[in-house]
Amino acid sequence: MKNKRKHIAHRMAIGAVTVCIMVLLSGCGKGKETQSFNLFTWDGMFPQEVLSGFEKEYGVKINYSNFDYDEDMLAKLETAKGGDYDLVIADDYIIEIAIGEGLVQKLDKGRLSNWGNIDPIFQGHFYDKTDEYTVPYGAGIPLIVYDPAMVGFEITGYEDLWNPALKNNVALIGNYRVIDGIVLKIMGKSFNEEDTAVIGEAGKKLLELAPNVRLISDNNTQDYIVSGEAAVAFLYTSQVTQALAAREDLKVVYPKEGLGFGIMAGFIPSQAPNADIAHKFLDYILKPEIAAKCFEHIGYVCTNKAAVPYLSKEAQESLSLPEEAKSGEFIMDISAEANEAHERIWTEFKARLD
Repeated sequence: MKNKRKHIAHRMAIGAVTVCIMVLLSGCGKGKETQSFNLFTWDGMFPQEVLSGFEKEYGVKINYSNFDYDEDMLAKLETAKGGDYDLVIADDYIIEIAIGEGLVQKLDKGRLSNWGNIDPIFQGHFYDKTDEYTVPYGAGIPLIVYDPAMVGFEITGYEDLWNPALKNNVALIGNYRVIDGIVLKIMGKSFNEEDTAVIGEAGKKLLELAPNVRLISDNNTQDYIVSGEAAVAFLYTSQVTQALAAREDLKVVYPKEGLGFGIMAGFIPSQAPNADIAHKFLDYILKPEIAAKCFEHIGYVCTNKAAVPYLSKEAQESLSLPEEAKSGEFIMDISAEANEAHERIWTEFKARLD
């Protein structure tokens, strides 16, 4: 009996050692697993050194997902019911919709020690009037850029894009509300026109622009004017910045008919898996020196007043809000009927280009 007990004890000891070895080999003994942080925005919105710096400082792995259009982002967020993503950076008008649908959670400002670095000029706007949900991450004004050597006249406004001399020579961004909107501005109307009949009239004029359009693209549209493939381009702010950096001979136009103005901002979805990490990331990119790296990278107007001294001299000039922009009009959410009218005329316009 005594020998049998010793034999059982010996077998149990061997089994315990085996289990410990298996645990170690399985990686369970390596300590706490790296947490994931799901970031959802456009491609190229952060310099890699900023993303890598955050991962190293907080021991997290950033999963960077991107979308092409705000509407695509909203559709995915709706499908996920406010889950899947920890932080989203998108345009103001779409954020207003997301907040209205209950897809955005209020910020815990107690976790944002760098909140005071935000420039008040970019706070309290229509999409988040009480600044409870969002952190601004750049502002922009789409502008016309042209090559004087390829254009035989001075461009002063949107309507000049219809000049027959520019046949097959105009590059456009692909945001239908912006492009439809510049036609409305030519007509003396608002970017946010609700009358579907007026929008329909804008559609007829837009069709007349088709012969002049060389291409429509949201990605690297500036490359076409930099290379000389197009004589004129209507570009996002970041693209304007890149075009001018590549070619000083290009001219920028603040259209006389009026400007569209927008703010990008970050928000935490209502069911974000890692809202705590999202707050840490927002606070991290609000640090002056980190924010400066971000704005120099994206080329949008700097929304962080504390970051300005950290910008290069050139960036301090190019990433400041121009006086002309202060009277710009926000592109806001409109009725479903008005939006359907915009989508219809945009589809007809693009079909004319095929």
